[in-house]
Amino acid sequence: MKRPLLFLCAFLIPSVLAISLISHRQGAVPSISSTSRIPVKVIVIANFEPGEDVGDAPGEFQFWAEREHLDEGIPIKGALRPLRRNKDGLYGIAWGGTDKLLDGPTEGLMALVLDPRFDFRKTYWLFTGTSGVDPRVASVGSAAWSRWVINGDTLREFDDRQIPNDWPYGLFAIGASKPNQLPKDPNSYAGMTSADTLSVVYDLNQSLARWAFHLTQDVSIPDTPQLAESRKLWKGFPNAQRAPFVLLGETMGSFRYWHGSMRTKWAEDWVKLWTGGKGVFTMTNMESQQMASAMNVLAKAGLVDLNRVLVLRTASNTCEPPPGILATSTIGDEGPGQITAFEANYRVGVPVVHELLRHWSTYENFIPSAP
Repeated sequence: MKRPLLFLCAFLIPSVLAISLISHRQGAVPSISSTSRIPVKVIVIANFEPGEDVGDAPGEFQFWAEREHLDEGIPIKGALRPLRRNKDGLYGIAWGGTDKLLDGPTEGLMALVLDPRFDFRKTYWLFTGTSGVDPRVASVGSAAWSRWVINGDTLREFDDRQIPNDWPYGLFAIGASKPNQLPKDPNSYAGMTSADTLSVVYDLNQSLARWAFHLTQDVSIPDTPQLAESRKLWKGFPNAQRAPFVLLGETMGSFRYWHGSMRTKWAEDWVKLWTGGKGVFTMTNMESQQMASAMNVLAKAGLVDLNRVLVLRTASNTCEPPPGILATSTIGDEGPGQITAFEANYRVGVPVVHELLRHWSTYENFIPSAP
């Protein structure tokens, strides 16, 4: 059950206390003790960091923290890790690690935005992380700018062994009577089956996503001999055989870590269904739907601007095995592509971040776009 926003505010807003901070790079960034709220220009949000933010084995956030010198740590009440920033006004945070992978990202995001020290109303958000990729669309190591975020959790389900013979799978929309069908009556169940109420699809600013794509489409993502060798297994999948590249493609989040060609077919259909056939399922992960839902609530309260949200996902593995290989032998096989995916997160995302910061006098009030 969703908690009312007023309850979240009362529960999450930290009391205004004097906080002692260790800072190596204050520069022109306003002091945290300032009486006025600090306007945040750009923030990078990562989901997973296995150890510390800096100095050990990298995860989704470490390259950002180290290479962008996010040296100042700011404790946030309700978040598991500190908010970090540099002298140029770039902020960043990672939500969890190996012990807290899915605990608290939504709550942490709420706590961050509701912190009275910061103003996020004109902030550009870059949500980034690794994912499983559809091999029909892209290869391991590739990076996709999303136009939609799709929720893969809110649905009806029958065991596939008990479905009618003409059904492709047992997953279908709430309010529908079979797969690949939208709710028949959005007013059924007291209006609980409308697309907005179900919160299955989140529209991003597509012109901003295209702008980010055009800015980064020629970024070189480092390849490895191991990835090059593994791509040879993908006979009949030309995009999976390509070296890592940048593209436009949708992300779908679900708490279930699914794998295999049959579930990939469902994901492809699910994205098409909820985007009116315009979206292309590309990346699957376990947290995008949570973050999109939280941002939607915060935007309705006037605390963030959804038109300034970017989602960049990079492929650490494929969401199904190569032809002729059992799905049970490849699920969770993220090792060979992880470092390349971490690199892609940073290398493809950082030109956008730098452009926004470098020309903030323009982008503060004018959101960039591309046709």
